[in-house]
Parts: sequence; C-alpha cells; structure tokens
Amino acid sequence: MTTASPSSAAHYTAFGMRAEATSLPGGLYVVATPIGNLGDISFRALETLAAAQAILAEDTRVTKILLARYGITTPLVAYHEHNAAEMRPRILERLARGEALALVSDAGTPLVSDPGYKLVEAAVEEGFKVVPIPGASAVLAALVVAGLPTDRFFFEGFLPPKQMARRERLEALAAIPGTLVFFESPRRTAEMLADAQAVLGDRPAAVARELTKLFETVRRGTLSTLAGQFAAEDTPKGEIVILIGPPGDEKAAIDDAAIDALLRARLHNHSVKDAVTLVVQETGLPKKRVYARALTLSGDRT
Repeated sequence: MTTASPSSAAHYTAFGMRAEATSLPGGLYVVATPIGNLGDISFRALETLAAAQAILAEDTRVTKILLARYGITTPLVAYHEHNAAEMRPRILERLARGEALALVSDAGTPLVSDPGYKLVEAAVEEGFKVVPIPGASAVLAALVVAGLPTDRFFFEGFLPPKQMARRERLEALAAIPGTLVFFESPRRTAEMLADAQAVLGDRPAAVARELTKLFETVRRGTLSTLAGQFAAEDTPKGEIVILIGPPGDEKAAIDDAAIDALLRARLHNHSVKDAVTLVVQETGLPKKRVYARALTLSGDRT
C-alpha cells in the first residue's frame, strides 16, 4: 500500500470565527452528524469534515446544508445503497493512496440503517485505519429521555410492515432482558404499539418524535395507553423512535404450573387459540411460551 502525505490544512467556521483544521493522516473517518438541530455537532467532527479530502455522503443534498452552515468546502461523493457496490472499490483505491476520507449518513451516526458498515468491513479487511468520530444518535437520544432502563438495551431498527411477520418478530424479542428500541414509520405507529401490547403484554413504553427538532415530543405510558392515543389521532409526522421496557420481574416469576392453571380455566369455554390470547393479555407473557404450554395441555388430554 502506498502512503500519501496527510491532507492539507483546511478551514471551518463556528460561532462566527474561522478556524484552521488540523491535517488528517490517511484513513476512513466515520463521522456522526446532527439528527435535526445543526448545533449538535462536535468541534472534532467539523475539523474532520473540513480536513478530509472527500466526504462520502448518503445524500449529498442533505450534507451540503450542514457544510454550508459551517463554511466547509470539502468535495462530496455520493455513497448510498444504490451505488455502494460500484463505489466501494473506488473508495478503497483512494484509501490505498493514503487519502483521508470521511463517511457520513443523512443524520446521526453512520452504519445504522445505511450501507456504511460494508465499507467499514472492506476497509478493515484491507488493513486501512478506521476512526470513529462520535456524536448524535437517535437511539441514544431517545433512550436517555424515555424513563426506561438504560443499562441494557437492544436496537431492532424497523420491524416488518406486515402484521403477522411483525408479531412473529416481537415474539422472538419478548424474552430479551433489556429495553427494546425501534424505528417506525409514522403511519404504522399505532398498529405497531397495538401489536407490541398483544405480544409483549402491557409494558411501559415511550414514543419519541422529531428528536432535537422544533416539534420534539416524547410520550410515556403503557403500550395500551399509547396505542389508544395514537389510534385516536391523526397520523403523526416526522421521525419516530419507539422504546419498550424489559419484561417485569413479576412476569419472569410466573412458572409453567401457573400458566397451565390459567389455561385450564379458559380452555373449558374457549378454543386453544382464544385461551392463549386471553392468558397473554392477562400476564404479558410471550405468546410463544403460552402457546407451547397450551399444546402440551392439549396433548395431555388426548
């Protein structure tokens, strides 16, 4: 691998003052950008974006707005899911020449819901330096204001859009002993909350909308309460993050014998499917666990 000299000094503007950016050694710099409020960017990020020889952007039109705000003139290169396979070899060639390249997404920390991780993977395999420049993240911003446990959390991203697949995925997540974090489409928010309540039980939850932006809102409550509120209102606008608390201790304490007792009481007057639905609603236990007990009971009676 050949090595080029570090990128030449460049400038950026902050608080009305023009600052010189320190030159960067060659490598790939993964730079977090604001998720709404353009003030949520670090001096290190500005310096990196100014000093890089090119900025790899998911949408150059969006990134131009940020660069214009801070007087940065670094060339932009489009790198997104539609051209990633074609662009990666070219980017790796530039890294091989010793260039310093910055990678950004439209907003927040790259590699979350974008093709950046494939580029990082390739850069690591080739032995190039990869440097994180941390900053804004919708996941962490939502976590710290949700009022839910933050010591353990699981980021799922977007659930499947179809109800059956969505509920199946929620069942697979039900036993995770931490706060669940999702991105969701505004038009599916009410449906997702209702499905989560049906599968996970009536856990505490929060819905964060338009974080760091002018109309930022955070609603907290149980899944059933939030589902009812969003179902009764017009479709919300903006970016949505949904957080759901972990299984409660009281649910974990329910053993198979207790589940069997509840099921037997309902199987007298209901089908297996309806009995399972009732017990899940009453206990908040994962549907898969309750259904397995119901099948065992049905087998014992045959």
